[in-house]
Amino acid sequence: MKENLTWHFGAVSSAVRESLLKQRPVTLWLTGLSASGKSSIAYALEKLLLEKGKCSFVLDGDNLRHHLNSDLGFTAADRKENIRRTAEVAHLMNEAGLIVITALISPLCSDRQMAREIIGAQRFLEVYVNASAAVCESRDPKGLYVKARRGEISEFTGISAPYEVPDNPEFEVDSESDPVGLVAEKLYQHLAGQYFPK
Repeated sequence: MKENLTWHFGAVSSAVRESLLKQRPVTLWLTGLSASGKSSIAYALEKLLLEKGKCSFVLDGDNLRHHLNSDLGFTAADRKENIRRTAEVAHLMNEAGLIVITALISPLCSDRQMAREIIGAQRFLEVYVNASAAVCESRDPKGLYVKARRGEISEFTGISAPYEVPDNPEFEVDSESDPVGLVAEKLYQHLAGQYFPK
């Protein structure tokens, strides 16, 4: 089938988009346990970027499962496909010149590596949102840890399924002690130093 397909190149280059938007596209891939603060940080950073005149968009794991990934469950294969699709969308948004912030547990190193390869290493920043399982469970805003402890949710990351801590993330944030606003500011400053042309 692929032999009948042709890749069409557009007339607008990445350099033109970067000049127009005054930013280099990048994906910040926020990974961490459920209730570590990924979504809160992602949306705080998006708001901060937009206030500074930068074009960004959040791809939140829960939101994507309401629409694009509504046909997927939580088996290992489905979780991998969830990450693959999200990475493909992030790649397309980066091609459009946007800064993308994803918020997905993405517990396996191999799946995060797949996302890096889809998006492109030069546009991928792995951000480890570091909060211990005990702290995340004490927060539990959705009541998921309680359900997992009761056996109502199988294969729950941090309880009955593993979470592989990133070996060498580009950025690590301490969401146990640092407030969301401070974390967003730190990430913004990191971006400003590398992805906003002078």
